Amino acid sequence: MKLVRKGLADTSKGKDMPGFKPIRQSRVSDEVTGQLKQSILLGQFKAGDRLPAERDLAEQFRVSRVAIREALRALQNTGFIETRQGSAGGAFVTDLTFEHLIDTFVDLFLAGKLSIPEMYRVRVLVEPEVARLATQNVTPEYARRLKDCLEGEKLSANGLIEDMEHKMALHLVLAEMCGNRFLEAIVRSAMGLTRRLLEAVSIDPKHPVGMHVPVVEAVLRKDPEAAAEAMRKHAVEFGKRLLRVEKAYRKKLALTQFLQ
Repeated sequence: MKLVRKGLADTSKGKDMPGFKPIRQSRVSDEVTGQLKQSILLGQFKAGDRLPAERDLAEQFRVSRVAIREALRALQNTGFIETRQGSAGGAFVTDLTFEHLIDTFVDLFLAGKLSIPEMYRVRVLVEPEVARLATQNVTPEYARRLKDCLEGEKLSANGLIEDMEHKMALHLVLAEMCGNRFLEAIVRSAMGLTRRLLEAVSIDPKHPVGMHVPVVEAVLRKDPEAAAEAMRKHAVEFGKRLLRVEKAYRKKLALTQFLQ
């Protein structure tokens, strides 16, 4: 539905504003958030588009600008938009990524509602299946990227985190190769949580170069059973190293709380 109010469509790069519905007074900002989110998911606003100005949204929804600001803040917190300052600023639609999902997992871990042992058990279940599925999608490009990941693990790194990012890169390629975006989201979240944990404790879990070689060889041979078994062994071995890291983190956290 096109807007009839003059000038409202100009605020979103020439796009007509979707026909938002007037809002009931109960849970006003939540309803505004819901309608704006739906318009983004339906493609009425795409990545890079600027949302209409607060005053225009307030007029269309027939709510206060305070409710609009609360709705925009909620969308920003969940990764749907970003706010830019200046004369060309405003609320812009973002390209949704896995980063906010990773942030959620990290928050749950820091709040004590998620543990490394739990993540470890999930990885042992999920990552072998990811490797198995990856064997079905081997292309020259993916083969090159896997080999590049193995070579990247040999490079000298500027610190623990950069070294771990080199080692995690292969897991992300396999997750992409598996062709299941939900599994990819789980793997990316696990990798992100692992990275944040290591940042917090600054303890090297000792991930030797070459741990991924059997996995890559099996995937490139397109041998699903061998790939799954190689990844299972890797997940178990490295998972045990992470369990020791978490114990060190919990001990450090308890000491900090005791000294406060």
